[in-house]
Amino acid sequence: MDKLIATIQKFKPFFDNVARNKYLKAIKDGFISCMPIVIFSSIFLLVAYVPNIWGFTWPPELEAIITKPYGYSMGILSVVVAATTAKHFTDSLNRDMPRNNQINFLSTMVCATVGLFILASDPLEGGFASDCLGSKGLLTAFIAAFVVGGIYKFCVSRNITIHMPEQVPPNISQTFKDIIPFSLSVILFWLVDLAVRTLTGSCVAEGVIQLFQPIFSAADSYLGIAIIYGAMSLFWFVGVHGPSIVEPAVEVALLAGMTENLAAFQAGQHATHALSLDLQFFVVTMGGTGATLVPCMMFAFLARSKELRAVGRASAVPVTFGVNEPFLFGAPMVLNPVFLIPFVVAPVANAWVFKLFIDVLGMNGFLYTLPWTTPAPLGIVLGCGLSPLSFVFVAVALVMDFVIYYPFFKMYDLEKCEEEAQIEAEELEARAADKAARMSDAFQGKAPAAAVAKAAPAKASIASPATSTASAGSLEGKKVLVLCAGGGTSGLLANALAKAADEHGIDLESAAGSYGAHLDIMPDFDLVVLAPQVASYLEDLKIDADRMGVKVAACEGRQYIALTRNGEEALSFVSDHLSK
Repeated sequence: MDKLIATIQKFKPFFDNVARNKYLKAIKDGFISCMPIVIFSSIFLLVAYVPNIWGFTWPPELEAIITKPYGYSMGILSVVVAATTAKHFTDSLNRDMPRNNQINFLSTMVCATVGLFILASDPLEGGFASDCLGSKGLLTAFIAAFVVGGIYKFCVSRNITIHMPEQVPPNISQTFKDIIPFSLSVILFWLVDLAVRTLTGSCVAEGVIQLFQPIFSAADSYLGIAIIYGAMSLFWFVGVHGPSIVEPAVEVALLAGMTENLAAFQAGQHATHALSLDLQFFVVTMGGTGATLVPCMMFAFLARSKELRAVGRASAVPVTFGVNEPFLFGAPMVLNPVFLIPFVVAPVANAWVFKLFIDVLGMNGFLYTLPWTTPAPLGIVLGCGLSPLSFVFVAVALVMDFVIYYPFFKMYDLEKCEEEAQIEAEELEARAADKAARMSDAFQGKAPAAAVAKAAPAKASIASPATSTASAGSLEGKKVLVLCAGGGTSGLLANALAKAADEHGIDLESAAGSYGAHLDIMPDFDLVVLAPQVASYLEDLKIDADRMGVKVAACEGRQYIALTRNGEEALSFVSDHLSK
């Protein structure tokens, strides 16, 4: 098993580079920026359609009023994603551009939005209409964003722009600078749309969906689910943030599955898609990547090892809400040979059983999207519209995860108990030796060595960790931003810093955020700290930070967890990096 893990680890630099790929990052960050739309819109769907379970149906006029916010948020999701993806893609391109010749991200956002309308909407008298402006147009939105970014970089890097006299104000000059790349992009989209409509009779977005439909179908199969979520767990196991690599490739399928499920449910049909956002949030990652909810509770309440019991109880609350880094690195689960098999198998097994409930028992797939921090059992039940079978599935999944993890848990618990017994034996032996030495010294009329050591000055240990290492002067008035993938893990360290600073009367401001949504607020901070799950982005962050005059740092797994549990060590860590 150790050899297998060592072999997988050799590919870690490659996986890190894939995670940092500018196209994948732009898709992931652009989509994450729009997650509030997906979650917000589902609230209105819950209100509109969950009462149907008990036979209550809103009058058509009232139903239209309730679902209107959904139509004008989720219904234009692709339009918004085109803009946010273009923004994040432009940020990546600007890292390679001279500081005095940057691409205007506002212009690329507008241009990508216009391009999406051209490629995905159908003109009508007095306006436009197309269901491809919602989740069905996401692939086209990504294409529009990348094409716009490429054209803008080509023109700006070669100064193919309209140059204005120095006397012209910069904002006016920038407008003329963007005219040529904007025009080239829009004309290209117009010509492509014209050609596709002439040849196929449908818009580009419809053609793209048909082209990728076989891939979506394959992803929603048992084999596809195993590959997607087995790979995601395996990447995380070797310390690479799996979702950063896997999610961009399947995000469209995840959202399309849920959208089609809802449409089928509203039409009184069976919602047959297993692959969806909530499958990942609550079934595959029940408690976090690796389906760690059950093993964490096993550590907390069944472990004989004091260390494992402490780790489990300290991690139980965050794991319940899907933040499992304290458990992943505290147990540890990551790079622990004992847990490789269940860490990869349990998520896939959960997804397979969920799909069996849909295919065999007739349960509806997920219909509504809830925040990923919703406790997994509750998220499953609500996401499936309070279906009776969803309650049964939750019970089956919990029992199944227990069965999968238990043999490995017992093996690890026994191993840790033996280690603790060995340590206790060594400590007893050391105490016995010390006692014998003191008795010998007393018999010979000498002062005990321990007493001599106690009487000696101990200047180095007088100052408290906070006052010696995190000297208040170096932290006063400073601002620290902690980043992770979704804003949950980063909150653990940000809260630890805030609490410790308050206890020691230090004016230190700490905040948590997600990587990808940080560039606009970075200049307001003195130090940016990367959590382990996004540590592979350190080099990219340094480029942005150097331009803004901000210092950066990254943490390894165990180190990060130790800092979240010891506020004074966290202050010391921040002080050390601010003084560099």
